[in-house]
Amino acid sequence: MKDIVYLTQEGLDELKIELKELVEVRRPALALRIKNAREMGDLSENAEYQSAKEEQGYIESKISEFEDIIKHAKVQAVDHSGLVSLGTKVTVHIDGDEEIFHMVGAPEADPSKGKISHESPLGSKLMGKKVGEKFEVEAPIGNLTYTILKVE
Repeated sequence: MKDIVYLTQEGLDELKIELKELVEVRRPALALRIKNAREMGDLSENAEYQSAKEEQGYIESKISEFEDIIKHAKVQAVDHSGLVSLGTKVTVHIDGDEEIFHMVGAPEADPSKGKISHESPLGSKLMGKKVGEKFEVEAPIGNLTYTILKVE
């Protein structure tokens, strides 16, 4: 049995939208592109056909991956106890700076947007903490001390 995949409701909704786009828009457009490329003749030297087939493999792989994630998804309700949990936004103090992280499931993680997985090294250290708590995370530049300022 596959493990449960924890997601926020927002993450599950976005995944379903992406899946619908792949199945209803990109897959049919690609099928047409492959059909047109086939009509050009010799497939062994047809770069358009080869490119379209590679893209088809990628899209089918993404569809399968998204369907599997959705099938095993468990939406984690936001915990309003004041503890860091999946779905909460956490403001932390790190070496003179403040950063805000949104705790999300692994498939929705996007560190460039402040969305970090509860399974990541930093995310796992944040889970279950409350305002005022301090902890250290080992980083390439040395140990960083984090202080939790706000959990919402």
